[in-house]
Order: sequence, then structure tokens, then C-alpha cells
Amino acid sequence: MANLAAYIIRRLILLVFVIIGVTALVFAVTMMFSPDNRANLYIRNPARANEKRTAAIIHEYGLDQPFYIQYGNWLSQVLQGNLGWSVSAPNQPVADAIATRWPYTFEIVLFAAPLIIFIGIYLGVQSAVHRNGPIDHFSRVLSIAGWSLPSFWVGMMLLAIFFDWLGWFGVGSLSEGMQSFVHSANFIRYTGVDIFDGLLNGKLQVTIDALSHVVLPVVTIVTIDVALLIRVMRSSMLETLSKPYITTAQAKGLKKNVVIYKHARRNALIPVATLSGMLVAGLLGGLVITETVFSFGGLGQFAARAAQQLDMPAVLGYAILSALLFVIANLIVDILYAYIDPRIRLD
Repeated sequence: MANLAAYIIRRLILLVFVIIGVTALVFAVTMMFSPDNRANLYIRNPARANEKRTAAIIHEYGLDQPFYIQYGNWLSQVLQGNLGWSVSAPNQPVADAIATRWPYTFEIVLFAAPLIIFIGIYLGVQSAVHRNGPIDHFSRVLSIAGWSLPSFWVGMMLLAIFFDWLGWFGVGSLSEGMQSFVHSANFIRYTGVDIFDGLLNGKLQVTIDALSHVVLPVVTIVTIDVALLIRVMRSSMLETLSKPYITTAQAKGLKKNVVIYKHARRNALIPVATLSGMLVAGLLGGLVITETVFSFGGLGQFAARAAQQLDMPAVLGYAILSALLFVIANLIVDILYAYIDPRIRLD
């Protein structure tokens, strides 16, 4: 336990330097733009921005100074919670714009990530154990199809079948009537996640409506992203099953299920754990295409709009969040290694 605590502390210290490096790299890209454009990083109210105010900001924050001075000034503002104002989200600071949109992305990931991991591991294991059998052929076809199909095409086909033809599900995160209700004074936004807030407010109809709108985006994400996990799990499992210790375990008379699920699968999970961690972090960072196709209004759709409009404060804020998600996911995966394989030491 002490080793684990020391390891986490070391990684958290390293995390600080990683974040500084990532933010410095992202901020360096903004140096390609003029000082007038970079002044948007510090304008708190775009409606009051004018040429005189922009010139004052350039002088105040040293936007005509060397890179390290500009980066230091910007980082000090970020540490105070000021990420600037977003052009693509009018009248909203970047931090508020991200905070109000991220819950919609979280709703999709909440259901998609467990399904991707469970289906990917299960089919990958079964495909390896029953190599060249029906389930192996099915898993390989599913993984090839999922890896080949564009996510926007899958989303559009699902909309055409289930929304336009059958009328079962809808676009957006809620129906129009529910959207008006959840933003009224009669509904308290506890978490920003409609599924949870509906339960917390005692309004089951809100939760049911939110669940019906999240189905198609979840199916789209699972169809696309489970493909890679199946392939990696199958490959890792086949490699593990060919190891000498597996042959020895079988020769000793251990039951097949014990050999497969207690010994082989556990060791085969190491590369899958890495992939799963990075996959979940990527999903939490926003689902640009899927959110756009289904008009879900999540973080990915916001980030795409910000990039199109050269909304530098929003892009930088999104980059910081993405970096945090990935380094935290990497830390969690490294800790999981010790539980998956006791031979790994947290040194």
C-alpha cells in the first residue's frame, strides 16, 4: 500500500510537468496568429471589446513580448480559473461553456464505455478460444466492419431506420418539451446530466426521455470502437494461450475454464487495459462526429465549432481538458497493471 501511495504521488508530480508541456505546446501554436487575435484569450466580455481595449490588453499581457512571457501570463490566468471568453459560445466564459456541455458527452460515454470494454473483451476471448469457429468468424467480421465503416455513416443509417422510419428514438439530448422543462425554474440542475437530474428531481419522465435519446449515439460509438478492442484482445489472448506456462497448466490437469479465464485471460488483459484507458479518455474528450450527427450538443460538437471559428480560448481550454483526461487515464491504467499482473512492481 505504501508503494502504491508513493507511486501515485510520483505520477501526480510528473502529471504537473506533462500538463505544462502540453499547454506550452498548444499555446505555441497560437503564436502563429496576430496579437489582436490572441487578445481574445483575455477579453472577458466580447460585447465591450474595441480597438482601444484590444490595444490595452496587448500591452497589459505582453502579447508583443517573447513567447515565455506570454505563456507565463496566460498560465497565471488559467490557474486563477480564467480561460477567457468563447466566441463560439456567446456570453459564456470558456470554463462555463465546457462545464455545461461536457455532461452531454458524459451521458453517451457512461453507457458506451462499459459496453465497448465488456463486448470487446468477451468476443476477443471467445474468438481466440474458439479459433476458426463460428464465433471467431462472427467477431472478425464485426471488427472489420466496425473498423471500416465511417461513424457518420453508421449514425445516419441508424437515424434513417429508427428515427425517420420507425420513429422510436430522437435527435438531440432531449425532446423539445423536455428541453423547456429542464431549463425552467421547476427543475433543479444538480449534475447537468439529464439522466441523473431527472431521478434527483423525482421526474422519471425526464430520465426516460434522456435514455431514449442516448440509445442511437451509444450504438454508433460501440459499433465503431469495439472493433479495435476485439482485435487486440483476440491477438493478445492467442499469444498468451501459446505460452509454455499455459501448456504446463493444461498438462497438470487443470480445468479448461480455469486455465482460460484465471490464467490466460488475466495476462492477456494488460495491452487491453492500456487501450481501454486511452479509449475512455478519448471518448470523454468529446465525440465530434457522433455528437454532430445526432445534434447532441456535447463537448465534441462545441470543440468542432470552436475550431471552425478560430475560437482560441475555447480551443486552448479544450486542449487542457483533453490533456488532463489522458494523463489521468494513463495513471489509472498504470495502477491497474499491478492488480492485473502481480509481477509488475510500482517502482
